[in-house]
Amino acid sequence: MSGTSRARIPYQPALDGVRALAVAAVLAFHGGVAALPGGFLGVDAFFVLSGFLITSLLLAEHRDTGRIDLVAFWGRRVRRLLPALLLVLLVVLLVSRKLMPGTELGALRWDALAALGYVANWRMANRHGDYFAATGSPSPLQHTWSLGIEEQFYLLWPLLLIALLGWAARRGAVPPGRRLGAALPVVLLGAAGSALAAGALFTPNALDRVYYGTDTRAVALLVGVGLAVLLARRSEAVTDRPARHPVLGALALAGVALTGWCWASAEGGDAWLYRGGLTVAALAVAAVITHAVVSPASPTARLLALAPLVWLGRISYGVYLWHWPLFQWLTAERTGLTGVALLAARCAGTLAVAAGSYLLVERPIRRARRLPRLAPALAGTAVAGVAAVAVLGTVPPAPPPNPTIALDAPSATAGAASGSPTPVPPAQRPGRRPGPPRLTFLGDSVSWSLGTYLPEQEKLTVSVRAVQGCGIARLPELRYIGDPHPNYPGCEHWDDRWRRGVRADDPDVAVILLDRWELMDRKLDGRWQHVGQPEFDRYLAGELDQAIGIASSQGAHVTLLTAPYTRRAERPDGGLWPEDDPARVDAWNRLLHATAERHHATVLDLNRRACPEGRFSWEAGGVRVRSDGLHFTPEGVQRWIAPWLLPQLYRLAVRGA
Repeated sequence: MSGTSRARIPYQPALDGVRALAVAAVLAFHGGVAALPGGFLGVDAFFVLSGFLITSLLLAEHRDTGRIDLVAFWGRRVRRLLPALLLVLLVVLLVSRKLMPGTELGALRWDALAALGYVANWRMANRHGDYFAATGSPSPLQHTWSLGIEEQFYLLWPLLLIALLGWAARRGAVPPGRRLGAALPVVLLGAAGSALAAGALFTPNALDRVYYGTDTRAVALLVGVGLAVLLARRSEAVTDRPARHPVLGALALAGVALTGWCWASAEGGDAWLYRGGLTVAALAVAAVITHAVVSPASPTARLLALAPLVWLGRISYGVYLWHWPLFQWLTAERTGLTGVALLAARCAGTLAVAAGSYLLVERPIRRARRLPRLAPALAGTAVAGVAAVAVLGTVPPAPPPNPTIALDAPSATAGAASGSPTPVPPAQRPGRRPGPPRLTFLGDSVSWSLGTYLPEQEKLTVSVRAVQGCGIARLPELRYIGDPHPNYPGCEHWDDRWRRGVRADDPDVAVILLDRWELMDRKLDGRWQHVGQPEFDRYLAGELDQAIGIASSQGAHVTLLTAPYTRRAERPDGGLWPEDDPARVDAWNRLLHATAERHHATVLDLNRRACPEGRFSWEAGGVRVRSDGLHFTPEGVQRWIAPWLLPQLYRLAVRGA
């Protein structure tokens, strides 16, 4: 692994400038800079550059030595990439143990192991199988998906290149320049296949698959590979460094303009991106790289080689690794900052940590002329150690023991918050199955978390028919944390699912809690509307009327729980998304009260219990009650909400009011 026989290519400071601009675009995108909604395409610029540099190195080695040393190549990749990644994973796991609720630690475990195995992109592409992982707070390791794609490329492409060069040599394709010609059709075919796969697999309802897939995002890497092959075939033109290349200069200028337009215009869910847009964006970056490499004295190369850009480019790997978890931890809630000040603090922290990682970890290991013979064993031990922390350090704390809750016997004066008494107690309903009073929870995932975490009670039977991801609003066009989001499959038939649950359970009290999907922007009559607006309120009231009718269809008394205030996710600039706006929660709760009065249903003020100070809070009664700003924690339900809620529901069940 000393690299003494390793072939080299001339250092091009302009390429560090490309890295700098790419990582700056990513930081701006994740920092909520409105002018760069397509800043995520900075990752594709990295892909193009990686494909170009790796292929150039491999071809230079083959040119100078007649072979490609795979062990040495992979060893250099390990030295370059693994130490910093292990450090980030270890820190994320340790910090998240303190900051992340226990309910999310299981997802983090698999995220960390996937990042360690460089398959994080496939992990992210398939998180939709777990509703809470798919809609939960972004994983602090979500950004490692791009590392997975690159490492898979580093593993497979050298093998394919060796096979192609060997095949060309056996066919007598000499001189070596003609051997490279054998690789070019395969590269072009692969790039075309990747672009076609992205277009074929794209659907708005399954965006993760096409966004994170190796096959659908490989086009940028292969564009870089193709560029390296083309320039290697005309290596004399590169080494002679002619003064001017007006055609390449014009293409580079067009590439800059097109890249700027893409970064300023693209949205992650835009169909055109996956139907050729990613390919065009990659070609635009390739045009800039071509001019900078072929004409190092050109304005393109000189601008990209400015000292601040070169410095940022050199630490760009660490900047990318550290920025995402730091952006997640340095929130507006924790720092008290918003907007430009928050972005500046996040970027300053990222640059400081990345510079330290580069100087203390990355550069010393990368530049070491000789590594100890035990280096492979030490590397394996480090990987195993981080894997052990991922497995053992993410075990959620043991659930609290079921508390003893006194369920008061009914009295002549016992009552609930609002609603009218029912003259016949549910326990005496004709045809009712014998047994203790029965409660059924209906609603969305917030209701699911509440009903599921309730402690078992001898005097009550609790069932949960809440549907994760489904409220009662069915309008198909909605916005979730700023982006278009479809209804989940089956949500349009929530009423049928509720009916089946109510028939199966025959509850004495049906509890309805809805706290998310009704608060989002949805398109009604061609306009984006939300709760609190008269036309949208009429639509929601109609759905709520139907919900109460279904819940009471077997004779159950209906209890509506007010929606607590939420803080599901901050906007990149530190503000709240519209669905977390307390004014929307208040508007929904007013609608609940008005509808309950028409149906003689009971309303219990869960919002006041979960948010006793009249605003969102993570804790109440000395325990953490919210896991992710929306759903409830087991300890919060059992130690704070259940002692308040269950006695009231029990009285309703045995008295009917």
